[in-house]
Amino acid sequence: MIAAISWVPKGVAKSVPAEADPPSKEEIEQILKSGLLDKREDSDDEEAEEDMNVDESKENEDDEVAIALAAADALGKATQISSAGTDDIIDGLKELDMDNYDEEEEGIELFGSGLKDLYYASNDMDPYLKDKDNDSEEDDDMIIRPDDSVIVCASNEDDIDEVQPSVILGGIADIKRKGKKKSIKYKKDSHKDAVLGLSWNKEYRNILASASADHSVKVWDVTTEACNLTMNDHTDKVQAVAWNPFAPQILLSGSFDHTVCLKDGRKPSHSGFKFSVGADVESLAWDPHSEHSFVVSLENGTVTSFDIRAASSASTSETKPSFTIHAHDKAASSLCFNPLVPNLLATGSTDKMVKLWDLTNNQPSCIASRNPKAGAVFTVSFSDDCPFFLAIGGSKGKLQLWDISSEDAVLKKYGKYVAQKKPSPKS
Repeated sequence: MIAAISWVPKGVAKSVPAEADPPSKEEIEQILKSGLLDKREDSDDEEAEEDMNVDESKENEDDEVAIALAAADALGKATQISSAGTDDIIDGLKELDMDNYDEEEEGIELFGSGLKDLYYASNDMDPYLKDKDNDSEEDDDMIIRPDDSVIVCASNEDDIDEVQPSVILGGIADIKRKGKKKSIKYKKDSHKDAVLGLSWNKEYRNILASASADHSVKVWDVTTEACNLTMNDHTDKVQAVAWNPFAPQILLSGSFDHTVCLKDGRKPSHSGFKFSVGADVESLAWDPHSEHSFVVSLENGTVTSFDIRAASSASTSETKPSFTIHAHDKAASSLCFNPLVPNLLATGSTDKMVKLWDLTNNQPSCIASRNPKAGAVFTVSFSDDCPFFLAIGGSKGKLQLWDISSEDAVLKKYGKYVAQKKPSPKS
């Protein structure tokens, strides 16, 4: 599946992408000696023990197989060869007699001579090389030009090489086992459970906010690899976080406790402002055309908008939403404002639908909808450079692009913006 999408701004990507190389044999041996794979397998085993009663000897066997496969995959040698297959290969090599490969048998002329065996000074002169331009065209396709649009997708395909991180924030420091019990020691200031949401600060590019199933929100400095701030304002899993693009110190967090919390990072001791919602929070988004407004999508398929100027820190006072719409029949998993057109919002859902909403005057109306054939939709994202292109990712694992300017309702309502749109992304 595709769990997340991000457009890369034009002109930022390398002209020739660098491929991620798998670790060398020496690096794999070092990883195995360090015990990192053991820790990861231990963590997986712990989850398995909670879900099912697995025989301990079988677990140990699976651990060893998993470690071996991990090493083999990293080296690109995951294919298994049986002992019988090995004998067949050896016999085949003997039959080829590679040691005497260069020795020609008498009476056999491998390479002819004479005018019929023409030598062409260049490939362009050789009439038999009809596809001589294919290689250059393929090389040309791998070049990213400054005006190309690039999309990065987060996918969970098993056969893709693992890209090693440049920075790890928090995590497990050590695991100790005593019988069937395990004691996990985390790194300083680390989350103690799954990280469910992330948000980069657009003003301070080294600052990252994280939301976790451990009920906390953390603010990290990726340069120093340190946690600068931990906030514990929720009583259940925190699913999403979002920095305000106009006021970079203001952070939203949305939780399964049916609240959205607004905090000022300069005043961490302040309780912040709470906005009550009707179900588990799925996603959050600030309106890029209004610094005071944000929308939140929920597990029950609704989308709600709030104006933060109406918020109160009093625990007994609930902020009324600007609007609430029943957008989808299942969880509204993702939403995204159009960066060019005010009041244009896209929503995606596990009901497999993507919808476009006009939010003018806080009176939302659906102007277009589509089943993009992506399966359950997990993420939608407009391009800043090509704002009428919407990228869509879902359970089928295939990226979809929707040119919303092809919709009559969009052309009718936003025609003046469509005329301003930039060239379409390179396919």
